[in-house]
Parts: sequence; structure tokens; C-alpha cells
Amino acid sequence: MGLNEDVGRRLRALRHQQDLSLSELSRRSRVGKGTLSELESGRRNPTLETLYALATALGRPLSALLSDPAPKGRPGPGPGAGAVFGAGPDGSLPGVSGSAVTAVLLERHEDAAAVTDVFRVTIRAGATQESEAHVPGTGESLMVLAGTAVVGPPHDTRTVGPGASAQWRADVPHIYRAPEADVHGILFVRYPTAARSG
Repeated sequence: MGLNEDVGRRLRALRHQQDLSLSELSRRSRVGKGTLSELESGRRNPTLETLYALATALGRPLSALLSDPAPKGRPGPGPGAGAVFGAGPDGSLPGVSGSAVTAVLLERHEDAAAVTDVFRVTIRAGATQESEAHVPGTGESLMVLAGTAVVGPPHDTRTVGPGASAQWRADVPHIYRAPEADVHGILFVRYPTAARSG
């Protein structure tokens, strides 16, 4: 199964768990009903923005759409996370792309307090991605490996360079920008206990 089919299967299962119609999820997420139907059937390539809108409308972390829950008593995808999407023929891990950011899920950690998703991200040079608010209580932090990033709520951005990190509230609209060269980093997204995998 490819990424599109896997995401569609998980999306449909999460929608059914909450007993939501396509129309209701479309209304909550502001994703068109036709688009939603194509995503669930695996016929449409999901963007990062669309997946975040759907995950937020479902009250779930993004990883709930990108990986299957680990069996009870076992951790989620491990470092490298080839099992999350399946590595390509050249050994590379595919990611989900938005208008400026490409993200690959590396790890998902869940405990009594929170669900934490760990992504390897690239922010494309000269591009800005605007992210809608995630579920209440969500926070993000970015450790920059290369390049200089501008991140956080638009009225309270942080500029962070190689070897440094920044954190911000992600339950409000926020941005990712690479004003000069591509930015490579590790993004941690921590959701409160209420955002479960299902």
C-alpha cells in the first residue's frame, strides 16, 4: 500500500470512530467534500496543510494519519521510521509536503501526559508556510541543523540558526519561513493527552 492509500485508510477509520459523515468532517476541517472523498479512497495526494486541517478537526495528532498505532505496551515507529511510510527504492524516506515545508515522521511517543510527534523537516528557501492552529494545548519546537528559520506566531516570530532551537505555541496560527537558504531541522510537536491516536 502506498502513502495515499495508507492515509486514506486511517482517515476513514478515524472519521468512522467519531461517527462523522463526510459532510460533517468537511465542514469542521474546511476541506471540500470531494477532496475528502478522494483522500479517503487514496486517489488524491495529501498536502501537509490538508492533513493538519483534518487531524485538527478530528482532535488528533498528525501522526494518527501518518502511522498506525503501536500495539499496547510497544513504542511507536522507531528512529529512521522506515516502517511509517516505507523507504523508497533508493532507501530514502518519502515525506508529506506543504507550500514550504516537507516533513517526514521519525518518531511518535505517547504517554499519560501527551503525544509527541518528531519530524525531520525541510523548509524551502524563500518560502513561507502558514499553519492553522492545532488542537488546544499543542506546542512545537524546532532544532535547526542547517540554515536560518523564522518560526512561530506571526506577531511573535523567532529567528533560529544552526545548532539552536526555538519553541512556540501551536494552538494559534504560526509560520515557518526560510528567508535565505533551505532550512533542515528536527520538529517536535507535542499534543495534550486529549489528542489520542484512537
